[in-house]
Amino acid sequence: MNPNQINRVRPSSPRTTVQVRLTDGRIAESAPGATLEEFACALNEHPDVPYVGALVSNSLQELTVPVWRDSDVELIDISDKDGMRIYRRSLVFLLVAAVSELFPGAWLYVDHSMTFGGLFCRLEGHPPFTPQELAQLYDHMRDLVKQNLPIQREEMPIEQAAAEFRAHGDEEKARLLENSDKQTVAVYQLGTHRNHFHGYMAPSTGYLKYFDLVHYPPGFVLYYPRRVAPTHLAPFQSMPRLTQVFQQYREWLELLDVKNLPALNNAIDSGRIREVVLVTEALHEQRVAAIASVIASHRDQIGMVLIAGPSSSGKTTFARRLSVQLMANGIHPIALGLDNWFVDREQTPLDEYGMPDFECLEAIDLALFNEQLNQMLAGKTVTLPNFDFRIGRKVPGETLRVTPNHVVLIEGIHGLNPNLVPDIPSDRIFRIYISALTQLNLDRHNRVSTTDTRIIRRIVRDAARRGYTATETIARWPSVERGEWRNIFPYQEHADVMFNSALVYELAALRSLAEPLLLSVEPGTAERVEADRLLSLLRWFRPCPTDIVPDNSILREFIGGSILEDFRPWQRRDNGTVLRGPAS
Repeated sequence: MNPNQINRVRPSSPRTTVQVRLTDGRIAESAPGATLEEFACALNEHPDVPYVGALVSNSLQELTVPVWRDSDVELIDISDKDGMRIYRRSLVFLLVAAVSELFPGAWLYVDHSMTFGGLFCRLEGHPPFTPQELAQLYDHMRDLVKQNLPIQREEMPIEQAAAEFRAHGDEEKARLLENSDKQTVAVYQLGTHRNHFHGYMAPSTGYLKYFDLVHYPPGFVLYYPRRVAPTHLAPFQSMPRLTQVFQQYREWLELLDVKNLPALNNAIDSGRIREVVLVTEALHEQRVAAIASVIASHRDQIGMVLIAGPSSSGKTTFARRLSVQLMANGIHPIALGLDNWFVDREQTPLDEYGMPDFECLEAIDLALFNEQLNQMLAGKTVTLPNFDFRIGRKVPGETLRVTPNHVVLIEGIHGLNPNLVPDIPSDRIFRIYISALTQLNLDRHNRVSTTDTRIIRRIVRDAARRGYTATETIARWPSVERGEWRNIFPYQEHADVMFNSALVYELAALRSLAEPLLLSVEPGTAERVEADRLLSLLRWFRPCPTDIVPDNSILREFIGGSILEDFRPWQRRDNGTVLRGPAS
């Protein structure tokens, strides 16, 4: 060592503290064993938006976890997607505990989500709550929040947990746990109430300040804020069409005798799954046929059908199955994709992050689209564009003429937006909303998110058909969701009909395809946090073979092997639909 160099090494004593290093550069320290909650409370600069969980070295943890060593930590609040899941799940536990205390004998079911922040709930063993009973329940929940009761976690052998729930009359939850391949399971306690939930919880009831209960016969809605405004409850929006779809799906589950996941797993174990698959697909076909019949009954009026829905809803396969049913009614469909009217790539608007926003309405050449639609509906010959994604520009496509025996089907995310076709009379348009509106829940308190079903579909399809890894699909998904909230969900109640593309058996069929893709996501990354969450969900499902999936199923759009993949009825040249093919 150069004698002129300062020696910065000196003897020291063992450090008696642990440090937490936040992603924003802040550092805090404490004696070993302090919980993440203690750090979160000390470091929260916005206490109105509480931290409810933490990522420790990119692994999601509850705040009750003690810190024994120096750690890199990202504290997450309810504006984060994982934070909102924790908040929502804890709020359900609060509701379940309050119902059991005020209305013994009432069995609460959390059925499905409401688009703008809420969960539709219903009762068995008790008449639907009156407005007065609901107000009483709300006041009791508020009182439990004020008491700031701890939500305590106990990890216990799964056989012991199943026996405990069975002893308290919860056969459904006992069967769910017995069918699991896990060795232990988390049981949470709030006051005297014990329950199992799929996922983490907030530390105590004091975190659950933002909610409301809305009377919504035949049940009620547990209303909570959205992540974009985590301390604010937006005005409640009734969604009768969406609620009707979920009600129909519950009727389908009863018809199939598959009301929850334990029943589906039993159908797989007993060899009844082929029957479940065939009847499920028959119910889908009935619904597609009914929609085609409605269009046919208004044939003299309807000139165009707009089909919209969020990503991985099965829009393409649905449009082709609808085309088959329309042909069975003597109507010749011309199905077109809205993507062909994209503006040239350099004209694509930018989003708030400075990235091309391909999902905004302005990414469509609306002037050209409306001009050509009006020409087609007037029976004129039109040369349509074909968007070449390689060069990012429109090139000449097919030349078409629409006759009175045709109906034009347009598939795209903006199909329900009234600004898409402002100059075409609304009575000439039939609008269809399609989404995988899943309602097969793990049990009566643990629901399966519709979004989770769609992202699993997309991960499988992207890997098999588009060359994207699960990591890439997961990384892209937040942008997809932002586009859906802006461009699809606000307009879904504008639809004339809704089609639920969910299949009761699909996660069992997708499990064997999705698992290796999710396991390939690099450990220690943000995408792996999401991959682990989806893996944990899939592992509740018994896998079933994909060869029992019919070749015209919507699920084939994602796993491959669809008989409809090359079905193009509008390209038949014997009826005058196509005058010539794409221009060279």
